[in-house]
Amino acid sequence: MKDFLLYFFGKGTEEEFTNFTFAHFAPILLMVALILLIRHYRRQIREFRHEPVLRYILAFALILSEMSYYWRLVGIPELGPNPVDHLPITVCGWAVIFCSYMVVGKSQTLFDISYFWLFAGSVFALLTPTVITYTGPTRFRYYQFWLEHTLGYIAIFYMIFIHGMRPTVRSAVKSYVLLAVLAVVAYIANRIIGPGANYLFMARPEDTPSILDILPPNFALRLLVMAAAITFLFALSYLPWYLRDRKAAAK
Repeated sequence: MKDFLLYFFGKGTEEEFTNFTFAHFAPILLMVALILLIRHYRRQIREFRHEPVLRYILAFALILSEMSYYWRLVGIPELGPNPVDHLPITVCGWAVIFCSYMVVGKSQTLFDISYFWLFAGSVFALLTPTVITYTGPTRFRYYQFWLEHTLGYIAIFYMIFIHGMRPTVRSAVKSYVLLAVLAVVAYIANRIIGPGANYLFMARPEDTPSILDILPPNFALRLLVMAAAITFLFALSYLPWYLRDRKAAAK
């Protein structure tokens, strides 16, 4: 039993997960299916007497998916948390935490931040989840990763379909400013920790192939390209709402 637990919660030494395979697409398809179900049954969910309980369950799952990442590091001695990789300076991690509080308190502010952080930042983790290259479907980290990176989207669409939340231009500005603050924190952390630290992928390309490999190694150019890409993705994330407002105004 001990050997199984060490294997299940541990990390492999050979590549176990490959992008664009069934193991990659299955969690994403399941996420889309759940979002479509929420949209289809939105009236029934709104009228459900115990609807708040659904939000509490979702919030608990969000927090559990994030915190279990750190519990695993503490529980497996050979993994051992370290400041190079395991400080809480990630867009995905904070978006999950914000989403958990958002669904409990129906917070518009946390929705504003989480919406753009997920669609302009966490989306890269869905496209090329390089951090689980050595942990496939037979390991805990695979399931923790996909729960963490899909539950946020489910929470966002839940609040859109059930509670009528939506982003605005002001939301985008608010989210962008807070992301810039997190980027400053990541830059300082990378400088203090030194070699190996790469929070928010600001220091260098990742060791495993990902969509972020297109970023130049030079820090100034890397920062410029990242800022331009994020600005574009923020605008793209808001575009459906802009078009919807234009269409409504034209009626």
